[in-house]
Amino acid sequence: MNRRRFLGQSALAVGGLATTSLVGRPVWAQGTAPAVVTSDKMRPAIPYGVQSGDVTSGRAIVWSRTDRPARLLVEWATSDSFRDAARVVGPAALAESDFTARVDLTGLPAGQQIFYRVRFEDLASPKVLSEPVIGRFRTPAQSRRTVSFAFSGDEAGQGWGINTAWGGMKMYETMRSTNPDFFIHSGDQIYADGPIVAEVKGDDGKVWRNLTTEGKSQVAQSLDDYRAAFAYNLLDENKRKFAAEVPFLVQWDDHEVRNNWYPGQIIGIPAYNKVKSASLLAAYSRQAMFEYNPLRFAPEDAERVYRQVPYGPSLDVFMLDERTYRGPNSPNKHQTLNADSAFLGAEQLAWLKRSLLASKATWKLIASDMPIGIVVPDLNPDVPKGTYENWANLDNGPPAGRELEIANLLSFIKNNAIKNVVWVTADVHYAAAFRYAPEKAAFTEFDPFWEFVAGPINAGTFGPGEMDLTFGPETKFLGIPQGMKQNRPPSDGLQFYGIGRIDGDTEVLTMSLHDVAGKRLYSVDLEPAA
Repeated sequence: MNRRRFLGQSALAVGGLATTSLVGRPVWAQGTAPAVVTSDKMRPAIPYGVQSGDVTSGRAIVWSRTDRPARLLVEWATSDSFRDAARVVGPAALAESDFTARVDLTGLPAGQQIFYRVRFEDLASPKVLSEPVIGRFRTPAQSRRTVSFAFSGDEAGQGWGINTAWGGMKMYETMRSTNPDFFIHSGDQIYADGPIVAEVKGDDGKVWRNLTTEGKSQVAQSLDDYRAAFAYNLLDENKRKFAAEVPFLVQWDDHEVRNNWYPGQIIGIPAYNKVKSASLLAAYSRQAMFEYNPLRFAPEDAERVYRQVPYGPSLDVFMLDERTYRGPNSPNKHQTLNADSAFLGAEQLAWLKRSLLASKATWKLIASDMPIGIVVPDLNPDVPKGTYENWANLDNGPPAGRELEIANLLSFIKNNAIKNVVWVTADVHYAAAFRYAPEKAAFTEFDPFWEFVAGPINAGTFGPGEMDLTFGPETKFLGIPQGMKQNRPPSDGLQFYGIGRIDGDTEVLTMSLHDVAGKRLYSVDLEPAA
């Protein structure tokens, strides 16, 4: 592929407009060719570019947003010339979806570079079309080939927003240069509880200057607030360029709603002066998240976040949801696994077991929005002290509380001889690599496995956190120094992402961790077990 030619046609500006013409193409929907439009103000705009996601061997979601009632139109082809392009008439983008729309492209050839071109047709003036915006993605092959993916999380947090003078969200441009097949966004895609203000003064006296919007100037308490938070991140040029070239696999964590939320929680801090119900806020956020991301709706449950995404014979990805089905945050010392000690919940846990057992892929990658062994206390002022947020509970002993669930899963994996399971996660705002070993653990009924932590993309750097030893984590890499000042700005350079690469010949999985400049900080080769 000619990258220069592709970028010359891609959505590179805030307006996201390319100039490729569709003159001479067959009619889209109305039976008449579009009229010539000389003024861009008359055309539907595409302010946030295009995205693709949930790509499999024959399918892919293509997403975009416009500025008025308009119909989504998509062309796709296997070359950037768009010769013999297939054309898909998509749904209408209306106010009810905040003028977002998507199509689920089907019948795609496996193992191919797919180029797509998006336009919107003004529903009030059907002869008026937007300028096209171009994107691309690769479909997985049906036979073995080298596969690479990036992963990270934690975006626009702690008030560190889009600083154009610094270069915007630099991580996206750094990851784009690695040309991965897809990107796993491990959650905290927005900080709904963190307004973005014009200036943030660091503890060194330096001023960080943010791009700001009215919609991102307050804590999110309405559907429109959540929409504004997701839209804010797409103002970043680096993210739009990345999204036009790299498919997303997206999950959510707490900051898509409110820090450390759980279903049924009643929020007890003054900032939430309109809505106190975390469940109601979560419903707003879930709708906005699906509107603003290229997620595929599950036919059995249109609100479901967890899913399996197969990516060829070497890799299956299992995207988890550790928010929707959890019990309340607590001291996490329950002695039985029930609704109160749930983290994945019984239904999702059963789905994950079935899916892992049925997987024929060499590698099974579990994308978890929270780490296993790093202790994450819930320090919100409206919860009791000694409350924990994830699986770990810092007792270092036999499994208790939510640890009962992960112990159950790990035992199932061992007892059914499910091989080559690797975990990736974010949430804690630093990079680390852990090998969990039963010989070092209080609970021993599992096979050794690896967990890789990356992030933040563009947020404050924190940590390192304390480790719970129940499952025997051995720290192989830690990306930040002990005793570091907390909430380091992105300009300190302590922003991290990971890369996984499966060799097409040997199926060796190389996992590496990198900083915002792209420097490789740690790498390990994992041999596939037969």
